[in-house]
Amino acid sequence: MPQGPPALDSTIDQSRVVVVLVRARNPSNIGAVARAMHDLGFAHLRIVNDFPVPFAAAKSAVDASSVLAAATEPASVAEAVADCTLVLGTTAVGERALQHPLQTLNQAAATVRQTLRTDPAAKIALLFGSEKTGLSNEELSHCHALLTIPMNTLTADHHLSMNLGQAAAVCLYQLALGDETLTPPAPPTETPAAAADLERLTSLLQQVLDDSGYTRRHPANSREPNVRRLVRRMALSADDAPVWTGILRQLLHALKPGSEKP
Repeated sequence: MPQGPPALDSTIDQSRVVVVLVRARNPSNIGAVARAMHDLGFAHLRIVNDFPVPFAAAKSAVDASSVLAAATEPASVAEAVADCTLVLGTTAVGERALQHPLQTLNQAAATVRQTLRTDPAAKIALLFGSEKTGLSNEELSHCHALLTIPMNTLTADHHLSMNLGQAAAVCLYQLALGDETLTPPAPPTETPAAAADLERLTSLLQQVLDDSGYTRRHPANSREPNVRRLVRRMALSADDAPVWTGILRQLLHALKPGSEKP
């Protein structure tokens, strides 16, 4: 008997996955992403742009009007991922110097599925960059890890990456279908801190570095993307993040001229 196509996995909560498009300019690509989301069961689309997003021109989003109607336009990547506990950025790698853990799509999909199954508080963001340049280093600094779609390298004229709409569709299909033969990293034993809490810590740590004179002596280490990545590598839990916030605020108070030392 011929078998039908594999069914999508209904055991993961796709409502806790957010798709974030950063500087996407082509209305057709936005529409293609929305249609892929609609057809594969994903509903939350966020678009970060410094110009009005042409939703009305997203003509390829056939039957995806609900996704486009509910899409939001955060002012920054930080705002777009503020409520997320795991942020994955997509990259073609190329000649980029990687400063994050890199997973293939299959590995990242296994991580996402395991996280959703084991952590009821988890919310995951999947970032896609501009059609021309992808995600910048500053934008990638908001990520915990990167994922890449392996491409054919056997021909001289091969492309380094897929079209934005194609890449989103392939990623979302793999997330929805999964690959149970892969073993993802062990899930965290505590709920991870949300991106908004980590961004707050990043700002406070940056202030401490500035006020203490560290930035002046070590400017390369003090660049905002570097500090942001440093904070994310700490892998703080939701309980630990407020403690570190309090510590940094006390340090800032102590660094003020004339402040009384406890």
